[in-house]
Amino acid sequence: MNLSPWPLTLLARQHPGIPVAALSESRRVLYASPEAMEAGVQPGMRDIAALSRCPELHAEVISAPSAVAAWAELLETLYARYSDRVEERVPGTVFLKISAPAARELAAALHAPVGLAKSLEVAHLAALRAKPGEVREAGCGAAEKAFLALTPAAHLEVIGLTPAHIERLAFLGVRGLADLMKWSAAHCEAFLGVDVGKRVNRFLKGERTKAVQKYVPGRVIEARMGLDSPLYEPSEADVIFSELLPSILAELRGRAAAYLTVQADTLGGRLSATRKLKGSPDPAGLLRIAGLALNDSGALPLGVEALTIQLSGIQQPGRMVGLWASLAELEVTKDVLDRFPEALVKVQWLDPYAYATDARYQWVDWLTGMVRPTAMTPRQSWKPALTRTQARQQAVERMALFFEAVKP
Repeated sequence: MNLSPWPLTLLARQHPGIPVAALSESRRVLYASPEAMEAGVQPGMRDIAALSRCPELHAEVISAPSAVAAWAELLETLYARYSDRVEERVPGTVFLKISAPAARELAAALHAPVGLAKSLEVAHLAALRAKPGEVREAGCGAAEKAFLALTPAAHLEVIGLTPAHIERLAFLGVRGLADLMKWSAAHCEAFLGVDVGKRVNRFLKGERTKAVQKYVPGRVIEARMGLDSPLYEPSEADVIFSELLPSILAELRGRAAAYLTVQADTLGGRLSATRKLKGSPDPAGLLRIAGLALNDSGALPLGVEALTIQLSGIQQPGRMVGLWASLAELEVTKDVLDRFPEALVKVQWLDPYAYATDARYQWVDWLTGMVRPTAMTPRQSWKPALTRTQARQQAVERMALFFEAVKP
């Protein structure tokens, strides 16, 4: 996922819908949004000159501590909600190991360009060519080769080239990776230098980074207990877990955790195992998950001398209070009704405790309040009983019809 330059992305999210620019300590423009650059704002300008070009510009100095803190919070959120394998290279670029549906969900949630590929380098190139909120998939085999052939020269920094290298290649007429593929390995090393040339040659041969490193969470809640004698039985481990879990839950203070890790110190070293937590399990569920994690580590046959339980991926659980939580601000209902007057209906309760469905509620028009028959309108599942006179009359009519049908 590409969110670079991170200070500009952070500033744009704090002030949506207006041109923004990130300033240096000397009040010069470091980065500017596309809307600001269209108005004439350029990197290196003083803030006063930038405001004269774009009066509605919001220019602000993003301090390094605040940018680092916001980036760390984003990494913790990705670790808690999407994957335990989250790797960052520089602030603004992060790699995750997720599926294609999860990638589309992530792109839509953060409105960020996301690249999907078999290797980290190709995924980065795909993210650079994706639009905000879009997932660009590179494919594999011939599709990946065709995708790489369209890589522009400006994106070659991903495979190790510097801006000076890209400028020299542009002087030679190299427009992208497709032109660089025609060079020989010796030619690349001679022109780009041995280190950069070898890196480019390895990339073109298919030697790329496949694995995403495990994320080391910054916020961890843990409890530890040392043992006088080695532990070998699962039932004894459950007793220790029962002693450790209350202190962890007290420190959790109603928050949710994404992962539970059990670390077991043995004579041969430390073994650990991690389990993904689904929802907010109760203490009995956490006790069972901790036992399963200890069994996954394979430490019991070796003798456990100390046990540690860790909860990571700490986050505040989200609660949806309604379909449109900020209805007054967004005026969603008004906009929908202006375009589609008959689009919305609302329920009118008649008797919530009635046995028949159609006696419980009915759907009415949002504006007029009149009953609106829709596909969701409950239908009568019964017919009112006939009176004695109506039943006798219906019987007479059936007999008359019968004799008329048999008359010669």
